[in-house]
Amino acid sequence: MAAAAPIPQPAPPHSSHKWLIALAVMLGATLEVLDTSIVNVSLPHMQGSFSASVDEIAWVVTSYLVANGVMIPMTGWISARFGRKRYFMLSVATFVAASVLCGAAQSLEQMVFFRLAQGLAGAAMIPSSQAILMETFPPEEQQLAMAMWGMGLMVAPILGPTVGGWITDNWNWRWNFYINLPLGTAALLMVSAFVHDPDYLRTRRSDTPIDYLAIVYLALWLGLAQLVFDRGERADWFSAPWVRWATFVSVASMILLTIRELRVPEPILELHLFGIRQFTCAIGTIIVLSFILFGSGVLTPVFLQEFMGYTALKAGLTMAPRGFAAMMAMLMTGQVARRGVDTKRLIGVAFSLIAIGLWRMAHWDLDVSLARVIKDGMVLGFGLGMCFPILSAAALSCVPRERMGFASSLYNMMRNNGAAIGISYLTSRLVHDSNIHQFYLVQHFSAFDAWRLSTQAAYAPGSPPFHYVTQIVTGQKQSLGMIYGAIEQQSAMLAFNDLYRQLALMAALMIPSFLLFRSNTSNPGASTAGH
Repeated sequence: MAAAAPIPQPAPPHSSHKWLIALAVMLGATLEVLDTSIVNVSLPHMQGSFSASVDEIAWVVTSYLVANGVMIPMTGWISARFGRKRYFMLSVATFVAASVLCGAAQSLEQMVFFRLAQGLAGAAMIPSSQAILMETFPPEEQQLAMAMWGMGLMVAPILGPTVGGWITDNWNWRWNFYINLPLGTAALLMVSAFVHDPDYLRTRRSDTPIDYLAIVYLALWLGLAQLVFDRGERADWFSAPWVRWATFVSVASMILLTIRELRVPEPILELHLFGIRQFTCAIGTIIVLSFILFGSGVLTPVFLQEFMGYTALKAGLTMAPRGFAAMMAMLMTGQVARRGVDTKRLIGVAFSLIAIGLWRMAHWDLDVSLARVIKDGMVLGFGLGMCFPILSAAALSCVPRERMGFASSLYNMMRNNGAAIGISYLTSRLVHDSNIHQFYLVQHFSAFDAWRLSTQAAYAPGSPPFHYVTQIVTGQKQSLGMIYGAIEQQSAMLAFNDLYRQLALMAALMIPSFLLFRSNTSNPGASTAGH
């Protein structure tokens, strides 16, 4: 398919307050991302308050993710139909109200319901804020805008667990929700004062009937898919009938939705945008990037806490430099693009850094130093941060302004799906590969080795003879326990190495992907940042 011509973007009428607009929408988007991580550390406390099991309390997270996943792709359509500013403000107000209700919930059922409402409301903030920034900033500053926006979103996952843990320990888990009230109110006031709909959204009002069947297909597709990704591992995947049925209905709904959306005059999902090669390439690249970003983001804390003995706070602080490195890379990339430098080659540099960081992590062992963990994480984070604003600007700058909201919705839907697949795949492979390595290690360990080690333990220097039998038995039990514990740890370590190696290979294969994008210096004045 031939590359689409760059789309010139006229200067938006309200760009004089562009940084205030950026702060307003970033505050709303950061609030939504913060709530996905700040709550996780307080789940054990919620479990005690509601007398819930581990599996039951997990619905507090699952309900939010399912609702969020369903609503994200509908954001562009709702904004086009009812107005982006109105929808954004309604989302912020509903999100804050649902947060307060979550903090006041008296039962698990209430908490899950209010979290569902939170997820439905918060879904609009990410794609809407991206679309607003892309229309507010001129073409030469769009990558800088995406970098600043990405930095705000990076701060939330870094601070979320730390702030959430401090609030839970010193106040109460309910205040993790109540703090959204002042932040959300500030975002609401700023959006009301500084954000305005462009002319094409203010004048465009459609009287076309709402396609409720398409909405049902969309909800079944993404809702059930997110449910399978999030809870499939607990049910041993396709050995559970509900996983098989949910997967079947999800795939069937996706097919039916695709057929329907390509035929109706006003679709909910603008699938025709996939006809723009630049947009499609950016979508494919962000799926891989999200797979790596969120997948490695789940693996590393598990490794640090479960096998290195780090506390949750120490693990969070250890990973914080990775986030700060990503923020530095985003800012650097935005400034470079602002000066008119062709940034598409930085995609190849970014994936090279990602591959190097992951390859070094694939050689970690149970004696890895704190400095090594931080250094390798920063290499990985710098690569991830460098790539993000380039892809965001490349995906959204090649579509007409009138389709910007639809493009942002599709982009974030696929980013969300890439993250869900990455987390689901890597967590399940971690368990599977650990079991395989443990099986092979046990095969090479004989009963004679256990007896020899236990008798050596019993013959400690200076042991009285009459303790011989007791020490043989006790020593054997202790030695076996220690040996099998060591085998279990080593098996898990080998599984982590395998997965980091796979991610490194995936990143290495993506290095030439920059060739798929157009140069952002090929057409000055056009919106081609990152092409």
